[in-house]
Amino acid sequence: MGESEAENGDDLFPKSVGERLRDARVKQGLDIDDIASRTRIPRRHLEAIEESDYSRLPSTTYAMGFAKAHARVVGLDEAAVGRDLRAELDTGYEREAPHIPYDVSDPDRVPSGGIAMISAIIAVLVLIGAGIWYGTDWFRGDEAEPPAQVAQTQTPQQQQQPTAPAPTPTPQTGGQVTLTATGPVWIRVYDADNKTLVMKTLQQGESYNVPQDANQPMINVGRPGELKVTINGSEVAPLGPPERAIKDVGVSADALRARGSSDTQTSATTGT
Repeated sequence: MGESEAENGDDLFPKSVGERLRDARVKQGLDIDDIASRTRIPRRHLEAIEESDYSRLPSTTYAMGFAKAHARVVGLDEAAVGRDLRAELDTGYEREAPHIPYDVSDPDRVPSGGIAMISAIIAVLVLIGAGIWYGTDWFRGDEAEPPAQVAQTQTPQQQQQPTAPAPTPTPQTGGQVTLTATGPVWIRVYDADNKTLVMKTLQQGESYNVPQDANQPMINVGRPGELKVTINGSEVAPLGPPERAIKDVGVSADALRARGSSDTQTSATTGT
């Protein structure tokens, strides 16, 4: 096949962004570990991009950034790579299944007369049972002694003795916050002035101590589930859903305690 025929074949069957990055890497005699070393991007993410499997990446933003960094190393136009990758991502979602309206005139979907009668009988029995339960004391047994009678059985000394108020707990403040990676995870910790305190990929078992004197430290992390968060050695709740990227989440000791109190109050309200 001639050069012109090969170019026509590329036009008919254009290569994906991942294939173009892989071909450029192979052409330069580089392996995937070379790209990972130069870009500080985990090997598994680079493999996902070259295989066009973007579901293995934390988010679309990470996919765009990783692909452009890969393109810079192998000498491709990162702007063109970003544009083509955006087109692939925009066309990669499945369309919602068409809605099929429920046709009540379809005789196969209308319940039979026997089922309707049984349902009506069950509903009547439920109403009768509720009336017996709430309207009579057949199933309630003996009532407990009224509170007024119980109070009369107490001695005068017990009635006059005041009850001491419960002590108010002293709220905790401050403490050493430690972020420990349970797997390779990229983090950026910064303060209220957007000053970066640390930006790196933590390897499994590696820890980072958030400075206690930092001004309202916050974190940006792609996979919160890969981080174990502790205050003075005591583990606290995760920073967010395991596979959803988060940003601007406070990681000071006071902010983490406030998040824990808010989650507890929300759970109690939901349970009630």
